Amino acid sequence: MIRVISYNLRKHRAIGELAALAETPELDALCLQEVYAENLPAEIGNLYLADATKRNRLGLAVYYRRERFEQLSSESFQLKKSLHDLIFTPTPERLVGSKLVDRDSGHELVLASFHAAPLTALNSLRRTQIKAAHGLLQELGGGAPILMVGDYNYPLFKDDLTERVKKSGYDLSLSDRRTYTAYRFFRGHFDFVTSQGFTVESVETLARGSSDHIPILVTASYGDPVYKRAGKELDADSDDPESSESA
Repeated sequence: MIRVISYNLRKHRAIGELAALAETPELDALCLQEVYAENLPAEIGNLYLADATKRNRLGLAVYYRRERFEQLSSESFQLKKSLHDLIFTPTPERLVGSKLVDRDSGHELVLASFHAAPLTALNSLRRTQIKAAHGLLQELGGGAPILMVGDYNYPLFKDDLTERVKKSGYDLSLSDRRTYTAYRFFRGHFDFVTSQGFTVESVETLARGSSDHIPILVTASYGDPVYKRAGKELDADSDDPESSESA
């Protein structure tokens, strides 16, 4: 099992809550969105900073439990920009991923924090970003299982997104309760997980904090076939048809 918390801190506002979240039993990683990367500590509890975006005003970060995992590589990525990004340039890098090896089982894996374009953009752009992010993480992992969590900004038409993600070889998993309730007309599951090579056992919505998002706790197990340092690669090749449909 691997246990990961994803949390959008709302412009770094909820940074003071991370120490308590890091004490979650058997927690392996924290994936964060809307952080001030230059102000992040190197360690939170027993979690170590793997990587964070470098160019964003509001960034992303991945922390991992170093006593269980060894970091092999990490990278942050730019994705196709929305009009919001072109005008205000707050978030050129919307993905950060770390390739790790599980010291306990020998599995390699990729853990990523993702933040899709805001609601001012179309769903079609967010789908393009998600597809591109999956492709970049496949390149980073070289066939290792992938767990991408974060703020997908996709409150409507998630059934369509689920089918598209599935056709590309990924699974989409929602939490047990809504993760965003700040806007009357856009309440729902904003924060969720897409995965390949993992079986997601549960996605639990945790207690509300000072952010407009609510953190989620993902519990997942390595799927079949397994990918280990000396093992065979997981075949992840497939196509995802494009569509102009949008919300």
